[in-house]
Amino acid sequence: MMRWVTSLKWLAITMVAIVLAFAAFITWFDWNYARPFINREVSTATGRPFDIRGDLSLHWLAPNANAPGLGRWLPRPRLIANDIVLGNVAWSQTPNMITLGRLTFSLEWLPLLDKHVVLPEVALSAPKVLIEQRADGQNNWTFTKGDGKPSPWTLRIGRLILEDGEVHANLVPQQLDLNANIATIDGQAPYGIGISLKGTFRKVAVTGHARAGDVLSLEDTGDPFPLDADVRIGRTQIAAIGTFTNPATLSALDMHLRLSGPTMADLYPITGVLLPQTPAYETNGHLLHTAGVWRYERFQGKVGQSDLSGTLVFRQRQPRNILQGAVVSNQLRLVDLGPLVGAQNPSGGGDLTGKPKAPPSDKVLPVDPFKTDRWRAIDADVQFTGRKIIKDKRLPIDNLVTHLVLDDGVLSLRPLEFGVAGGRITSTLVLDGQTTPMKVDSQVSLRHLQMKQLLPDVNLMKTSVGEVNGDAALTATGNSIAALAGSSNGEIKTLIDRGSMSKLLLEYLGLNVGNIVVTKLFGDKQIEMRCAAADFAVRDGVMDARTFVVDTDDTSIGVTGQVDLKREHFNLTIRPEPKHFGLLSLRSPLYVRGTFKHPDVGVNVPTLIARAGGAIALGVLAPYTALVPLLELGPGKDSPCGELLASLKRPPSRHPSAVKPVPGANGNPAGGQREPRASATAPTFGPGRETP
Repeated sequence: MMRWVTSLKWLAITMVAIVLAFAAFITWFDWNYARPFINREVSTATGRPFDIRGDLSLHWLAPNANAPGLGRWLPRPRLIANDIVLGNVAWSQTPNMITLGRLTFSLEWLPLLDKHVVLPEVALSAPKVLIEQRADGQNNWTFTKGDGKPSPWTLRIGRLILEDGEVHANLVPQQLDLNANIATIDGQAPYGIGISLKGTFRKVAVTGHARAGDVLSLEDTGDPFPLDADVRIGRTQIAAIGTFTNPATLSALDMHLRLSGPTMADLYPITGVLLPQTPAYETNGHLLHTAGVWRYERFQGKVGQSDLSGTLVFRQRQPRNILQGAVVSNQLRLVDLGPLVGAQNPSGGGDLTGKPKAPPSDKVLPVDPFKTDRWRAIDADVQFTGRKIIKDKRLPIDNLVTHLVLDDGVLSLRPLEFGVAGGRITSTLVLDGQTTPMKVDSQVSLRHLQMKQLLPDVNLMKTSVGEVNGDAALTATGNSIAALAGSSNGEIKTLIDRGSMSKLLLEYLGLNVGNIVVTKLFGDKQIEMRCAAADFAVRDGVMDARTFVVDTDDTSIGVTGQVDLKREHFNLTIRPEPKHFGLLSLRSPLYVRGTFKHPDVGVNVPTLIARAGGAIALGVLAPYTALVPLLELGPGKDSPCGELLASLKRPPSRHPSAVKPVPGANGNPAGGQREPRASATAPTFGPGRETP
């Protein structure tokens, strides 16, 4: 028994002696003799020329307590190699992919048995790295053996330490050509390296600088990596400060992000997120990222002179990513919304290089095109609220609420609501960007708009009361406001219920000179408005006044004619019909002609001359009868308000061609007025109460 114990003891001593002798050998061995072997094996494994030109040495580190199995008991070798070159792929015009002044790395033993190279820590000194990718997707960071087959060896790096060096990335599919110069910095903890950037991204200049930690964990260990960057891409300025834990997935990214630029549309080539043309903007917020979800939380900013706040969430999904969230503006400047509807950008920016297209010199409707080609790149579901609108004092708009949904190129605003003149305009818009030109389907409802607030600068309207209500259903095709207006089809209906008007205004419309003088002398008063109703059929951009009547106890005013939205031209005739005695009446039809930009309003001169000529002729024959042509006795007939309002309460139709003749009103012959065909999808018309 003693002999077996003695034998085992000497065997153990021998094994330990062998291990110690081997350790001593590899420690004091001149590893430079092994460089040819290492160069040959690495070249074979990577399929690239590899050469250690400088000294190669080995040192020992304590065992890794976190290593699995026996690895936690084995000491780890640490190798230091100087002046290293790794060749590039054959198709590259640059011979070397990597050159290093010094490479220091530690190595795990046991994974080598499964052809896994595990390097817990790698330090690169004075690296020069070239990262390339061709248009066909081939890159220089995928390694193969000399026979072209993938290498059976895998590489995993735990932490990366960078010192002074340079990285050049040339990625053709991403249109990225960027140089990053790295320099070691001291005394700026937790930052250890400084980075300067210069290059191009999607043919746009990129410049910037950053500070980062000198130890980057390439595995999701939970260790935060600090970053402080300020980058300019084209006209967009991006500043970010915060941390993340894994550069491959940006896990637990937590950044304070500031964005600014002349228009948010510039962010599309950078982020792939479709945003509209806007005036100059700036935002500050909290950027978070986890598992394919980016959150820009509690951001505050300005667009033009409007403030913005809220939270936006970008989710990566198939077949399209989606942008969701809610945005609020406490003070929204109306002119800042202009670019959203095709008007010119006040900042002068259209796209990255272009300028907005101005309307022709004789037109007023915006012609700047909607960029519908980008609508299918992303989906969206965003709520927007403008609590207070800053606008021209002549515009009675108070607030704005909308729900924007973009789904596979179809943009819906349901609803799009404005507070206007004490009432509301509620609409639904569907813009189909899948077709060329774009198709638009719109329905608009006006409720309880106050007349005196609609025209605040018209003195004669300041004492007028009454509500304006209306409905419209229109379809159109086109890629600008002007094109849509010029191709619109449908119906527009409005009515004023229980209103009143200035008597002086009515006398002006009727050219009752004597009554105007009397009213001026003894004061103005309110005349009850029995009804005011308008019914336009719209076909190919031409608005045809099927019914347009303003009826009061004193006067009935009828309007006939057309408004051509395509030509931007008026052709309207206004016929006032006083119901009572009028002194010195020069009653004559008024007309509205000309273009939207240069309208021409006047009286029918031949009728006016004939009326005045009659007065002169009678004056020659009998002086006392000269006033007869100027006396307006009135027809003594009321307009059929009840009939008009009843017909206008029917829903508008999108197809004005589907009409049938009904007895005329306002002096029109039978068949002169057409009744719209009801649409099942059109909104029910009416202010919600009976009209007398």
